[in-house]
Amino acid sequence: MTRVTRIIDLPRPPAGFGLFDLGFRPFYLLAAALASAGMVYWLLQLSGQASFPGPVGGVHWHGHEMVFGFAAAVIAGFLFTAARNWTGLPTPTGPALAALAGLWIAGRIALLAAPEPWAALVDVAFLPVVAVALWVPLHRARNRNRVLVVLLLLLAAANLAFHLAVMGTVSISASNATRFALYLIVVLVTIMGGRVIPSFTASAIPGARIRKSAVLDRAAIAFSAAALLAVAADAPGALAGTLCATGALLQGLRLLSWDPGCTRKTPILWILHASYAWIPIGLGLHAFAAFGAPVPVMLADHALSVGGVGGVIIGMITRTARGHSGLPLRVGPVETIAYGLVHLAAVLRVLVPLAWPESYPAVLQYAGWCWTAAFALYLWVYVPFLVRPRIDGRPG
Repeated sequence: MTRVTRIIDLPRPPAGFGLFDLGFRPFYLLAAALASAGMVYWLLQLSGQASFPGPVGGVHWHGHEMVFGFAAAVIAGFLFTAARNWTGLPTPTGPALAALAGLWIAGRIALLAAPEPWAALVDVAFLPVVAVALWVPLHRARNRNRVLVVLLLLLAAANLAFHLAVMGTVSISASNATRFALYLIVVLVTIMGGRVIPSFTASAIPGARIRKSAVLDRAAIAFSAAALLAVAADAPGALAGTLCATGALLQGLRLLSWDPGCTRKTPILWILHASYAWIPIGLGLHAFAAFGAPVPVMLADHALSVGGVGGVIIGMITRTARGHSGLPLRVGPVETIAYGLVHLAAVLRVLVPLAWPESYPAVLQYAGWCWTAAFALYLWVYVPFLVRPRIDGRPG
């Protein structure tokens, strides 16, 4: 135990049960478990070693679960935890939090076992319930982050559209509903990332040369949102390409203004900067695709999802789990390896096929196993601290 503790740079967790003491605890655990186990299941399907018994199979299930399962769980856990800090008011804990976690689990089981429309009824219910639970403290405190409830409801609407498409009730592609939801999450990352990444950097590295600009922030977010909307709406190539190229340039300038180079010796910070860099990369790839270059849109989407969203998520669920468990805000070699594996997965999934298209079937498997290993390492380090009370004895 002493050797393992030294390797992962964490003290022994206290006795007791604290899984439902605060929102991040069950949802970070569940999200990481789905990210790892769900990817294994998807890889087994790709190789023909597993079949799919549920109403949604193949790539539709994979995309849905990464967006409406994995990412939605992290968003719920993060917002329940952050809203308590923002407002000073309680968010769901104890039995209420356990019930919400149970509803999320029921949605995952329904996608595997229940027929439509019952799978839809169970799965779609999660995000609206989270939105209501979040609205109560935010509205009582008149907090500016009430707009995030709108995002949750839009995600819920996209999930409903996904299920209606699967059932043939609406004439849209289920993949398009998932892509729209992914783009909503990317916009959320650009909004929240602009708040926390430069703030975390400035507080941890006193010499950091942060040059935040409200004008640049608003322009980068607005052009990125417009660009992704244009891609989702299949707008004319010239319009979509121009918006994507502009958004990529603005996001790149925004990231440079946060002095990413100063974080190179601080893994808990460089993971956020490096992951955010995949957003301008993804927008740039979308621009090339829109202008007719031989760049598959799916690769651009995976730059945004694997590198951007996935990288920011593993960085944030590490940092916030540490902060709200009473642990020091530094990571050991295991977490650093996990960070590297997520970025290796993004490189393998996106950049290698661009340079070497014939490698796609093989690198798809390698990328999936890198992703799986990254979140398995997260679980190995953090499960003991997610399921037990804070080490400093404080509530939460």
